[in-house]
Amino acid sequence: MKLERLIELFNDIADPGLCSDWDNSGLIAGDEEKEIRRVLCALDATDEVIDEAVELKADLILTHHPLIFRGIKKVNNRDFTGRRIMKLVRNDIACFAMHTNFDISCMSDEAADRLGLSDTKILQPTGDDIGFGRVGNLSARMRIDELSELVKECFCLEHVKVFGDLQKSVQKAAIMPGSGASAINDSVNAKAEVLVTGDIGHHEGIDAVEKGIAIIDAGHFGIEKIFIEYMKDYIKRNADDIEVFTDNREKGFSII
Repeated sequence: MKLERLIELFNDIADPGLCSDWDNSGLIAGDEEKEIRRVLCALDATDEVIDEAVELKADLILTHHPLIFRGIKKVNNRDFTGRRIMKLVRNDIACFAMHTNFDISCMSDEAADRLGLSDTKILQPTGDDIGFGRVGNLSARMRIDELSELVKECFCLEHVKVFGDLQKSVQKAAIMPGSGASAINDSVNAKAEVLVTGDIGHHEGIDAVEKGIAIIDAGHFGIEKIFIEYMKDYIKRNADDIEVFTDNREKGFSII
């Protein structure tokens, strides 16, 4: 299948018109006429991911986060972005990103479904019936420590960070994949009792507790990695002649 047709399939589920103004989703590098036989799905196009794509002889790296966020004036070996682009071009590997459009169209609902939320509403609206995050009801009232275990189970995590009383009983929950500090006030306004998200700093966490909401920090990668399997399954359903590989390793971060 040509990359141009595959991009049409990607856009069918994540309209690029939904992207935030600051985002840079879409075809980052590559030829739309290229025939795609092997795809590597990952969260980021890191050095390790690109090396893996070279080893696999992949034709396309499909990521959630764009390799290039801001405009660049030069592509050379003097910075990591330039070196990555050069390696992609040398090895004839295309790179495509589905970021905020995927967050709005797919990620938030998938995360809420995994957590078992019902009667969900959009947490941060960006237009009519679209937006980031979801807020809804858990299947049953439970303590924060019990919900933390559920989050670890639903998103295949070994650890989460919690701000708040572990014995607090909650049922209305908000979830914001990725960085969720901006969603704290929205969650409070939505009367959520707990927010499941990532990238919450110490002061943001304790301030949230003062506002009456607990935080379960599952990490930025922890929730957003669902992009990888989601897109693998989507490609296999719609282009079963394409081999799809996944990279689920969190890069540059360890808890020991």
